[in-house]
Amino acid sequence: MSDKIIIFDTTLRDGEQSPGATMNQREKVRMARQLDALGVDVIEAGFPAASQGDFEAVQAIAAAAPNCQIAGLCRAIPADIDRAWEAVKGAKHPRIHTFLATSPLHMEHKLRMSPDKVLEMAVAAVKRAASYTANVEFSAEDASRSERGFLAKVFSAVIKAGATTVNVPDTVGYAQPGEFGELIAWLLEHVEDSHKAVFSVHCHNDLGLGVANTLAALKAGARQAEVTVSGIGERAGNASLEELVMNLYTRQSYYDLDCGVRTEQLFPTCRLLSMIIGQPIPPYKAITGANAFAHESGIHQDGVLKDRRTYEIMTPESVGRTETELVLGKHSGRHALGKKLESLNYRLDEKQVAVVFEAVKELADKKAKVYDEDLEALVLEKVYKMDDCYRLKSLSVLCGDHGVPPTAAVVMNVCALEEGAREVKQAAFGNGPVDAIFNAVNAIVGRTPVLKRYSVNAITGGSDAQGEVTVRIEDKGLSSVGRGSHPDIVFASALAYLTALNRLVRKEEEGA
Repeated sequence: MSDKIIIFDTTLRDGEQSPGATMNQREKVRMARQLDALGVDVIEAGFPAASQGDFEAVQAIAAAAPNCQIAGLCRAIPADIDRAWEAVKGAKHPRIHTFLATSPLHMEHKLRMSPDKVLEMAVAAVKRAASYTANVEFSAEDASRSERGFLAKVFSAVIKAGATTVNVPDTVGYAQPGEFGELIAWLLEHVEDSHKAVFSVHCHNDLGLGVANTLAALKAGARQAEVTVSGIGERAGNASLEELVMNLYTRQSYYDLDCGVRTEQLFPTCRLLSMIIGQPIPPYKAITGANAFAHESGIHQDGVLKDRRTYEIMTPESVGRTETELVLGKHSGRHALGKKLESLNYRLDEKQVAVVFEAVKELADKKAKVYDEDLEALVLEKVYKMDDCYRLKSLSVLCGDHGVPPTAAVVMNVCALEEGAREVKQAAFGNGPVDAIFNAVNAIVGRTPVLKRYSVNAITGGSDAQGEVTVRIEDKGLSSVGRGSHPDIVFASALAYLTALNRLVRKEEEGA
């Protein structure tokens, strides 16, 4: 049995189903390029049959990540399979990933189908997918709660029909590591021609065991791990890519397994995802959190100063946590900026580099040093944002204990995509400066969404750091997340709120 683990990343499919983690096409392509640089083997790019936007995003990702297999997820029905193939066929290494539930609970209450019908449908789906490509994956949804005998019967049949990968998902995070490892070992022994397919696992984190169950399965003989960056995903999320990889790396002598992930790209990848979806990495997050390599206890500090290995089982550098900084200013050259962007894995054309260069010069007037994280924030803010209906031109805020409520005056362009976009000015009061800004914007756009979350984070250290604001809003049954960065936290709040509103408008347009 091979000791090489296939890393199947589903950040852009399962991860994006996490509340508040929606990405536009350009953001997905940017993330896919980073996953390609990270060295994952398979990128599950999306669910092409879900919407036209998802279909086009999968097509774009197929062209953007040449070193990875690109998978499209589809239900076990002909139309979905055909649609998935149309989306991924342009990839250098396309894969069709089809699924069908096999647990008694799902078959009876969700599918309302007999086991014989499920078996027949699974085989037909794999045969249709195999008519397009030899790279076919079949997933038995809710496998961990399925009857072992029936699960083995389904896997035996789909392997015979042409599946080259069979996936054993712990769809609701119910399994325990010991029993999940035993299930994998049992299937490898009882599934006919099990040697002809790669056994995969897809573990959710409802009980906090996503990574533990995945590792147990790999130890038992599974050879593909389905994971997401930072463990994002539905409900409590999925097995975390960076945690799984660093377990294999740090405890290599125990697992005796390898993968092709470039570990020094782990933190940059998690940081990029955080900036795209507007959700900060928790400080206590394993591997990539701000406290992961921090030491406050005097005993720990003394030990680390004498020998880092006393309290660090891996180095910050091994996961990309280096304190590199970019010192750029108004006198720096555009060529140097272009080279630095390339080193951060951004592939921008001359026009885009010029836009970022002007933003860097503007930022350099406001703070002493421009760090890599600042540069990444500028790229995402200036380049990877889609054209917006609402754009902020300027704002002014008055606040303080003067007997006058905090006041904001906002100047915006409305429907900037249309010819003859209008400039609108509005002033409003609020409980504070940010509330006043949001009230003024609401008056301009003619809607009052509910603010569900508002958070502030410093992109870098120091009192002159750029502020990164994340907001989540809900209106008419839809929700969206917006992120904005600026040295002025009040201005960043306005940018974040408008980004969320623009995403809300796009969601409404796509729904229509």
